[in-house]
Amino acid sequence: MQIFSYFAVYFIVWWMTLFAVLPFGLKTQAEAEEVVPGTVESAPARFRGGRVVLITTIVSAIIYGIWYVLSVRLGYGIDSIPQFMPDFK
Repeated sequence: MQIFSYFAVYFIVWWMTLFAVLPFGLKTQAEAEEVVPGTVESAPARFRGGRVVLITTIVSAIIYGIWYVLSVRLGYGIDSIPQFMPDFK
């Protein structure tokens, strides 16, 4: 696999992890009782973008490392998944 392919897989894992990490620790303006005029109540009271990016990068690196070891080093892939449905001929 070329280096660009590894980067593409990591980017996909990172992006999916970002959406999983975003809601953790989120406190809305309604919960903080500090709604800024012109915004919705469900907007974050204090958005910590750097923290979200750091946690996303760490978690996605762990997930990517597991994928890399299983698929590239150990050779597991889609064909390694057992077939649960019998062949009907």
